[in-house]
Amino acid sequence: MAVTRVKICGITNLADAKGAVAAGADALGFVFYPPSPRYVAPERVADIVAALPPFVSTVGLFVNAPAVKIHQIMVQTGLQLIQLHGDEAPAQCHLHSPYPVIKALRVRDEESLSHLEDYPVAALLLDAWSDEHYGGSGRQFDWQLVSRATLKKPIILAGGLTPANVGTAIEVVNPYAVDVSSGVEREPGHKDLALVAQFIEQVRMA
Repeated sequence: MAVTRVKICGITNLADAKGAVAAGADALGFVFYPPSPRYVAPERVADIVAALPPFVSTVGLFVNAPAVKIHQIMVQTGLQLIQLHGDEAPAQCHLHSPYPVIKALRVRDEESLSHLEDYPVAALLLDAWSDEHYGGSGRQFDWQLVSRATLKKPIILAGGLTPANVGTAIEVVNPYAVDVSSGVEREPGHKDLALVAQFIEQVRMA
């Protein structure tokens, strides 16, 4: 049986990064969207990434950012993957960069899943729909929509995941990976490492 990978997103400090890795996180996400309470400066991310052990994937999250700016930050920080979490159309996912791209899409209904294969990306991240937030809202969408869809690309499931429901989410969706931010926080941008450990434990048990 395939192992479901875990990404802990919204990392803002080294203690949370190291704690998540120690708990078994496969990937860490860093938000470069200034309006977000989880925004972290590229200089700080560069320091965090330099202190991480090997074999941990690191992801930069961008919202409607110019390709040139994305590339500059990726080089500056030493991150490995790009996550586009805004309103980017399929053509805007061609960044002509050496970094694999993940496209995040907010799911509202079946129509939200009808054109996913149009995106020329390495994987798709499915998050809950929100009119106010591009991510990290803590909201959950109907996982049955994904289970009924025919999707060829690897799926990363996000949106309202917690230690209490991630096992069920994996049973329903069978995603390549799960992504959590607000569901393991004591406040926005600061992780509760006990919840992080519980979340990863539940994923491994699923």
